[in-house]
Amino acid sequence: MKKVHENEFDYRFGDNGPKYLTKGPNVDLGVVVLKPGQDFQNHYHTVCEEIFYILEGQIDFYINGNKVPTIPGDMIQCRPGDAHYLINQTDKTFKALFIKSPHILERDVVNIKNPEIKLRSE
Repeated sequence: MKKVHENEFDYRFGDNGPKYLTKGPNVDLGVVVLKPGQDFQNHYHTVCEEIFYILEGQIDFYINGNKVPTIPGDMIQCRPGDAHYLINQTDKTFKALFIKSPHILERDVVNIKNPEIKLRSE
């Protein structure tokens, strides 16, 4: 049994980005926050599947280059090899729960070029 509280952990980039609440032994779980105008590097996982459950705000996911707008209550499932890029083009903070499985010890992230997108302000 394990019990933690989100406030016990730090975001990767200070007040935004991902933060893990648990890593392993079978699954990784955390939250990700992107403030207005922020994005998260396009990447894919070679072994892990990653699921996002949208808690707050709206964001555009680009899955394999295809735009997938999301709102609270939506779930996005990325299988191994599915490139995923997130960009917050709204004036509200975005927050989602993420789950990665299986938990593996070696690095499973491959960063790739961000997709060509048209920003809403253009």
